[in-house]
Amino acid sequence: MAQKILVVDDDPDILDALTMILESQGYEVVTARDGVEGLANLKAEEPDLMILDLLMPKMDGFSVLKELQDPRWSKYKRIPILILTSVREEASRRRYELETGLELGVDDYVEKPMPPEVLLERVEKLINKKKGRG
Repeated sequence: MAQKILVVDDDPDILDALTMILESQGYEVVTARDGVEGLANLKAEEPDLMILDLLMPKMDGFSVLKELQDPRWSKYKRIPILILTSVREEASRRRYELETGLELGVDDYVEKPMPPEVLLERVEKLINKKKGRG
C-alpha cells in the first residue's frame, strides 16, 4: 500500500511541486491550504507523514503544532511532522518556545527552497522511522 503524505501549505505552486515530486516516488498525497484544513485532513486521512508550512492564513503551522499538543489529538502523535518553511529554524524555535513555553516538537525541519532529492531523502527517513516504531 502506498504511504500517504499530507502536505499543508498555502502556496498552490508549492503544493503542486511537492505533489509531483512525491507522487513520482509512489507516495499518495493529500493537500491542505491552511491549518484548519490540515487538521481536518489529519483526522480524515490519518497520513503516514505530515509536511507542514509555518506561515499560512486562518491557522498557521505554529497553531497546528500547539493544537496537536492537546490530549484529544494524542492518537495522531505517532505521525511524524516535517516542517518545510522559508523561516529560519532558530527563529521558529524561539517564537514557538516564547508563545507556548514548549520546545518545537517536530521530527525534522527543512528551509525552503530545497532540492527535491533532499526532500525525498528526509521523507523516506521519517516514514521508515515510523514503520520501525509501529
